[in-house]
Amino acid sequence: MGLLLLLTSTLLFSWISLNTAVKITSVQLTIEPSDNVSRSSTVTFRCKATVLTFGKATVNPVYEIYRGDHVIHEETTSSSDEFIWQLHDVRVSNSGKYKCNISISDQEMASESATLKVTGMSTPILHLDKTNVTEGEYVTATCSAPDETGDLKYNFFKDSKDLQTWTSSNKETFILKDVGKHIIECSYIVSIMPDLYPSDQSNAVTVTVKELSLTPVLKISPQDNIYEGDTLNITCSVNSSFKDYPGVELFLSQGTELIKRGNTFLHVSWTTPSGAPELTIKCSIFVNTVEKRDNKTLSVNELFSVPTLRMSPLEVFQGDSIQLICSSKTFSHNRRKIEPVYSLKPSDHYMTIQQNGVFIGNAKTTDFNYTCTASAKGINKTSNVLTIGPKVPVSAPDIKVSGNAILRKNAEILCQSETGTPPINYTLWRAKEKKQMAIVQEFSKPANFTVFISEPGELDEYVCSASNGDREPRYSAKLHAAVIEPMTEAHLMVVPISGDISEGNSITLICSFRGTPPVTVWWFREGHSKPLQDATTNINTTDYPFTLSKEHSDKYYCKAENRASSVESNRVDLVVGMAMWKKLLIPGIIILGVSSLVMVGFVLFIRSRRGKRDTAAELSVKPASPKSEDSLAVTLTHDTEVYNAATGRVDRTPESVWSTRKPEPETDNEISTVSNEPEVEYTEVVHPRSADSTRNPLRKGTDTVYTELQNSQNGAADYHDFDSVRYVDHNGEQQTGFNCHNSEAKNYSDLPTPVD
Repeated sequence: MGLLLLLTSTLLFSWISLNTAVKITSVQLTIEPSDNVSRSSTVTFRCKATVLTFGKATVNPVYEIYRGDHVIHEETTSSSDEFIWQLHDVRVSNSGKYKCNISISDQEMASESATLKVTGMSTPILHLDKTNVTEGEYVTATCSAPDETGDLKYNFFKDSKDLQTWTSSNKETFILKDVGKHIIECSYIVSIMPDLYPSDQSNAVTVTVKELSLTPVLKISPQDNIYEGDTLNITCSVNSSFKDYPGVELFLSQGTELIKRGNTFLHVSWTTPSGAPELTIKCSIFVNTVEKRDNKTLSVNELFSVPTLRMSPLEVFQGDSIQLICSSKTFSHNRRKIEPVYSLKPSDHYMTIQQNGVFIGNAKTTDFNYTCTASAKGINKTSNVLTIGPKVPVSAPDIKVSGNAILRKNAEILCQSETGTPPINYTLWRAKEKKQMAIVQEFSKPANFTVFISEPGELDEYVCSASNGDREPRYSAKLHAAVIEPMTEAHLMVVPISGDISEGNSITLICSFRGTPPVTVWWFREGHSKPLQDATTNINTTDYPFTLSKEHSDKYYCKAENRASSVESNRVDLVVGMAMWKKLLIPGIIILGVSSLVMVGFVLFIRSRRGKRDTAAELSVKPASPKSEDSLAVTLTHDTEVYNAATGRVDRTPESVWSTRKPEPETDNEISTVSNEPEVEYTEVVHPRSADSTRNPLRKGTDTVYTELQNSQNGAADYHDFDSVRYVDHNGEQQTGFNCHNSEAKNYSDLPTPVD
């Protein structure tokens, strides 16, 4: 049941919401009859709104009228189209910016702002509570602005000058001090931030101010021949006819000093003070803010002058005995001489009284201030402050050279004492001769002396002295400073001087120079700004070793620099030759080439000789002209036809191609025997072509083989035995060896004659 009721109410609410849906599309505010109206007009604010509604449900919009940020009117109506609100009897204070805002359910919309300007203000009215007054009497003024509303501020004027600046109160009380007639006026402004709207001036009211007849009476006795410390009888009173005037105050004063205060009568016995040649005594009557006064000026003679405090001696050092003297220089001549009593302040600061006005003691280590006072007849006069600043004696000065002392240039010598009160007098001496003087006025500041250095050792002759008073000067020790000789020359040499400067060898560049060390040396190649190496040395030479390569051929130089100057050396042109092994390699190659040529020639020569022998051996052999391109196995034995006389036929016996000469004789007999030996003869042996096809074919052409034949003494040719010779064919196969020795064939007499 409850669930059904909740569902029903939800549907009903949804239906009502759908049938009462609205949409505000625009709101516009207009001011009628115009946005610029005069004072007391009626202004109508018309707010028009465009509202879209769903169905015929009634809506009740809420309209709000704003002035600036504040709501000045709110109203709920039954019309959603237009709302009218009137403002009657408008004033300047109603000027400003207005806008209209409409709200329906959860929707609202505001119009653009519209500005209303109201002109015209009421004239203010001034009223005074009295128009005839006496000096010092109060007057109350009231300024009213009829029917004006808003934030009003008022101002009052006396003779067109402000009496009171703008105030929120329209009533003001003031005192008129000047005797005579005065014009009083007022005005007001309406403040509508950020604008101010001023009104016209009010009516003018005339006030008459009468002089106050109350006068003071001042009497002083005596009035002549007055000295410091004299007593004066002074009376200050009001004239008798106004003794009971209300609100009267009486004052007796001298300068800024109030001597006495009362109502109608004052009397005092007053001692004349010191320090002023004239005194002005004043008797004043005050009624409210009005003052009446009576003044008298008196001349006062000096009884004694203001004392002076001095020190003896005028210049002292710490701990020295000093004397402080306090005295007045002048005294009155018309009075008997008065001896003032002198006192020192502070009195307990290490000083004792030697006699009246004389104090003795010792100077302290710090500065101190003293004053003295002279007192007589109740007159006290104090001296000016004396500041005692005992000097600090100078210590033995230190002497040194500022910066570097360079030969044949100016050097700056500094002389300074660690302690000592300035001014300090410094003197520079050389070999007991005064050279220069300087006065230093500041603490911790040295004296500067400039000298020219012509010799290396002359600086050792200088000393300086310091003094700051009458005491003996203090001397420094002798100046000890190293004089730097500038770099004057540099020389570069190569070590070894003579020798092989070639690749792979080590050389050393030696840079020697003249100048005071330490010296920094840089090594350069000509045309290169970056140094090869740098070094700092305390001797006058340094070196740069390195191993040579072909790229090191160039010009070299060194640059030496010390604290005074720098200098460059001569240029050394370094030409790097070829390495020794390269030099040796070239002749070796040449020798090897020559040797190779000799060997080739020798081989050719041997071959040519062998060729001749082979030709002789082949004379008796038939030519063999194999036409095959294949390799040929050649044997050194061949069949030789020899005629045998015993048998009467020709024998064919295999013979060796080569026949060698008999061994050389080893003795003289043998030599003689051999010398008769016949010369070697060569026989051409022509080898017939082999009919055996299994044998390796010979090379193309005719092969000629020579055999050596020697003729014996009996005319027969000797045929030497040879061992078997084994040949290898072109294909690398080993051929069968043939025995060249034939024991049976010994007779060569039938051989044909060799043919060339």
